[in-house]
Amino acid sequence: MNTSMPTISPNEFKQRFQRAQKLVQEHQLDAVLVNSNEAEFANVRYFSDYWPIFETAGVIIPASGTGTLLIGPESQTFAEDRSQIERVRLMREYREPADPDYPDIQTSNYREAFAESGVTAPRRIGIAGSLVTTLPMIDGLRQAFPDAEIINADHIMTTLRSIKSEDEIACLGRAFSIAEQAIGTILESIKPGMTELEVVGIAQREIYANGAEYEGMPQYVFAGKNTTHAISRPTHRILEHGDLVQLNISARVNGYSSGVGRPIVLGSMTDAQRDLIEFAREAHEKVMGWLATGVNAGSVAQQYKDFFIQNGHADNFLYGPCHGLGMIEVEPPWMETNSDYKLETNMCFNVDTFAYRHGEFGLRWENGVVIKPGGVERLSNVHMELLEIT
Repeated sequence: MNTSMPTISPNEFKQRFQRAQKLVQEHQLDAVLVNSNEAEFANVRYFSDYWPIFETAGVIIPASGTGTLLIGPESQTFAEDRSQIERVRLMREYREPADPDYPDIQTSNYREAFAESGVTAPRRIGIAGSLVTTLPMIDGLRQAFPDAEIINADHIMTTLRSIKSEDEIACLGRAFSIAEQAIGTILESIKPGMTELEVVGIAQREIYANGAEYEGMPQYVFAGKNTTHAISRPTHRILEHGDLVQLNISARVNGYSSGVGRPIVLGSMTDAQRDLIEFAREAHEKVMGWLATGVNAGSVAQQYKDFFIQNGHADNFLYGPCHGLGMIEVEPPWMETNSDYKLETNMCFNVDTFAYRHGEFGLRWENGVVIKPGGVERLSNVHMELLEIT
């Protein structure tokens, strides 16, 4: 295994915090509280490199002053060993869902933690990570600061995380390379008689053997009718000759996640399978050609939808064509027909081309790209041929 993996430098973590503080000031907030959990870890890890397990975590970003990492009562030594933020405080609001009381562990509260970050009487507190902010967190904030206005500040994190640094792109590139290696091994090994979950096992073995810290998302190996699921989980279903099998394989490298999607057929493709696979691949390549710095995201989504309609595949359309890519394999911003923003250099997306025949089969071609002037830099591009395993 190559242990020389790309990383995010301590200086970049400091620069992120400084950029965040400028946005806090611009939005006339006294502080932003950034919250994450084990699954949606990205916002807290973006500032601290701390990824909670079982518990939740938060970061206080004051308009001026220093940051504080907030963790559950069990994780002090873990957090202190990993965190790029020096001050770490234990809070019951961030305890695990089993809801222990921890009568023998001394914890802090929001009033104390905010004061240590230089915020004593906040009037406006932003919450970033609003969808993973729990009722105990909200109750704790209201108890500590009953007169403060609590507002949604998710847009601040979208602004910060949308354009990637060269180190972030390097981490993504390695994550995609590892996922592609895993797909190569799967193509050499997959056969009728295996289960979907057995193939997942091959992917897991390969990503860890090649340096991933974790999967970037649950590995997708779906066969037959299961491929009509845009999102799903693999099962003990036995693969059969003639099955269309959907692979979406991912790896995570230093917090950055890939997702590579390839449809394969065990045996020769039927005419219906070939028609939809080839059409979706063509649509996928069309999107790649439409992306560049300065392009309106909504126009790309509309062209994509129109391409389905104009080619007689309106019934095979569900969504698309791209979603943000970074620490989470699916993160803001999306490209949708109502999107109204322009693509910027070093934004990263997964081009996610899903098509399905209701009740029969579906498929997804998926690759990562970096937006550049005049086009894209592809993060993955292997095994784009029609894949028949005979």
